[in-house]
Amino acid sequence: MSLYPELIASVLYQATGSNEIIEPVYFYIGIVFGLQGIYVTALFVTSWLMSGTWLAGMLTVAWFIINRVDTTRIEYSIPLRENWALPYFACQIAALTGYLKSNLNTYGERFCCLLMSASTYTFMMMWEYSHYLLFLQAASLFLLDSFSLEQSDKVHEVYKIYIFSLFLGYLLQFENSALLVSPLLSLVVALILAKCLQLNVKKGTCIAKIMKVINFYLVCTLTVTLNIIMKMFVPHKENGHMLKFLEVKFGLNMTKNFTMNWLLCQESLQAPSQDFFLRLTQSSLLPFYILVLIICFLSMMQVIFRRIKGKSLKETITLEDGRIGGRPEIIYHVIHTILLGSLAMVIEGLKYLWTPYVCMLAAFGVCSPELWVTLFKWLRLRTVHPVLLALILSMAVPTIIGLSLWKEFFPRLMTELMELQEFYDPDTVELMTWIKRQAPVAAVFAGSPQLMGAIKLCTGWMVTSLPLYNDDDLLRRNENIYQIYSKRSAEDIYKILTSYKANYLIVEDAICNEVGTMRGCRVKDLLDIANGHVVCEEGDKLTYSKYGRFCHEVKINYSPYVNYFTRVYWNRSYFVYKINTVISFQS
Repeated sequence: MSLYPELIASVLYQATGSNEIIEPVYFYIGIVFGLQGIYVTALFVTSWLMSGTWLAGMLTVAWFIINRVDTTRIEYSIPLRENWALPYFACQIAALTGYLKSNLNTYGERFCCLLMSASTYTFMMMWEYSHYLLFLQAASLFLLDSFSLEQSDKVHEVYKIYIFSLFLGYLLQFENSALLVSPLLSLVVALILAKCLQLNVKKGTCIAKIMKVINFYLVCTLTVTLNIIMKMFVPHKENGHMLKFLEVKFGLNMTKNFTMNWLLCQESLQAPSQDFFLRLTQSSLLPFYILVLIICFLSMMQVIFRRIKGKSLKETITLEDGRIGGRPEIIYHVIHTILLGSLAMVIEGLKYLWTPYVCMLAAFGVCSPELWVTLFKWLRLRTVHPVLLALILSMAVPTIIGLSLWKEFFPRLMTELMELQEFYDPDTVELMTWIKRQAPVAAVFAGSPQLMGAIKLCTGWMVTSLPLYNDDDLLRRNENIYQIYSKRSAEDIYKILTSYKANYLIVEDAICNEVGTMRGCRVKDLLDIANGHVVCEEGDKLTYSKYGRFCHEVKINYSPYVNYFTRVYWNRSYFVYKINTVISFQS
């Protein structure tokens, strides 16, 4: 996990003299929410650049705020790395959109290049998964270049920015090998090599078309080959659990592994629910997005087929042409949103990457006269001049949408802003208070990762695990600690906890007596499957454990459990046990 956000925040906190004015936690929250303002502003600018009107930017912001449950997780999980990183990615996309425009002057190109370089590098430093998102972007640019929808020189300048950001990030992240074995580096190197090997052939000829196909195949083959070679020679721990998870997710493999099955049960890693699509439809976002996407995609395919047939196309596209699919920045966004949308349809947690750009693309489309002209050209509209009607609709449609959103959602937003919500969890508060007052300063606590994260934040005491799921070692540690809810002996649990130098064990009643979650997704069920204590599938042998469930047995206070663990605190939700250093065997 990248800790540069906290490092930067602490430097700013001291350098600005804010330590005399505001508490650190409020300064931190202020920075994160300020970045969300930059995020929305970047989406505003991108939509404005694409459509040519500020109305599109305003509509983007309105849809983003109304659908904030699906566009950002800032409201209920402030310190997430994505909340620090995605604003910079939005700035990078805004700069890339301007850079791909055909009518940009030299100074504009230089500014966009500079902004792209700074935002790409910062994005990579803020989030350990950033290179995967940049890989999708690079793939979109590769397709854009393959279809000859933009000059190759511009696209290859972006590839150089990727290379620069990767190697600078590798050095400043203390030689992070995950960047060297990332698919982004392999793809960019393959693209640059293919560019060097490319022959100068006259466009539109049969040979040129064959060379395009060969180039496409060469890039794909080189990317896979380079990535395999890099992983063979570069020592790395590059999220191996992610590949295993995807294999199980898509049915390519079966497993009884606790971690994999636990991840599969997480709501954010399942397919989107119907409620998600219903919310987007109620705000009118999804219908307009689908309309805009279909028109832009069909226009793009029309332009591609014309190029394949060798037909010459005007370099400068006017409003009367009705050819929105010929604009490189539009086609890039169409390809990119399709790739992001495909991922969001598989894993709900990725909707936070896709939905903001749904807002931006839908707003651009309804506010763009060029899109309406493209549609009217296909419909062969003759009663009214297409351009005149397009100009009227590009102002009337967003105005009507804005007024309807204002009428329906503005009172709700005002009501939510006036609500003063309060955290109420007396059992957890009592536990934290007891730890601060009674536990030794050097104590180490063991329990579920979520509770350990809360203890670490609220008290500062040392814990054995944290709710982080991007590291194989941490995942194994979490699985071992979760064994306190399995059917294992007191001695086994004692050995596991002492191996992590834990002094105190916290058993949560909500996990031990869990009843309300999806069938087969309770922690204790997953542990029983992993430990072979239940039938998992037909043909498996039924295996019983001679031990009761540890979290139940330890509460009864009888031997051998009292030999290893001494209860020191409890309330309705939590039971705290001191792990004995000297074991006394009682009858």
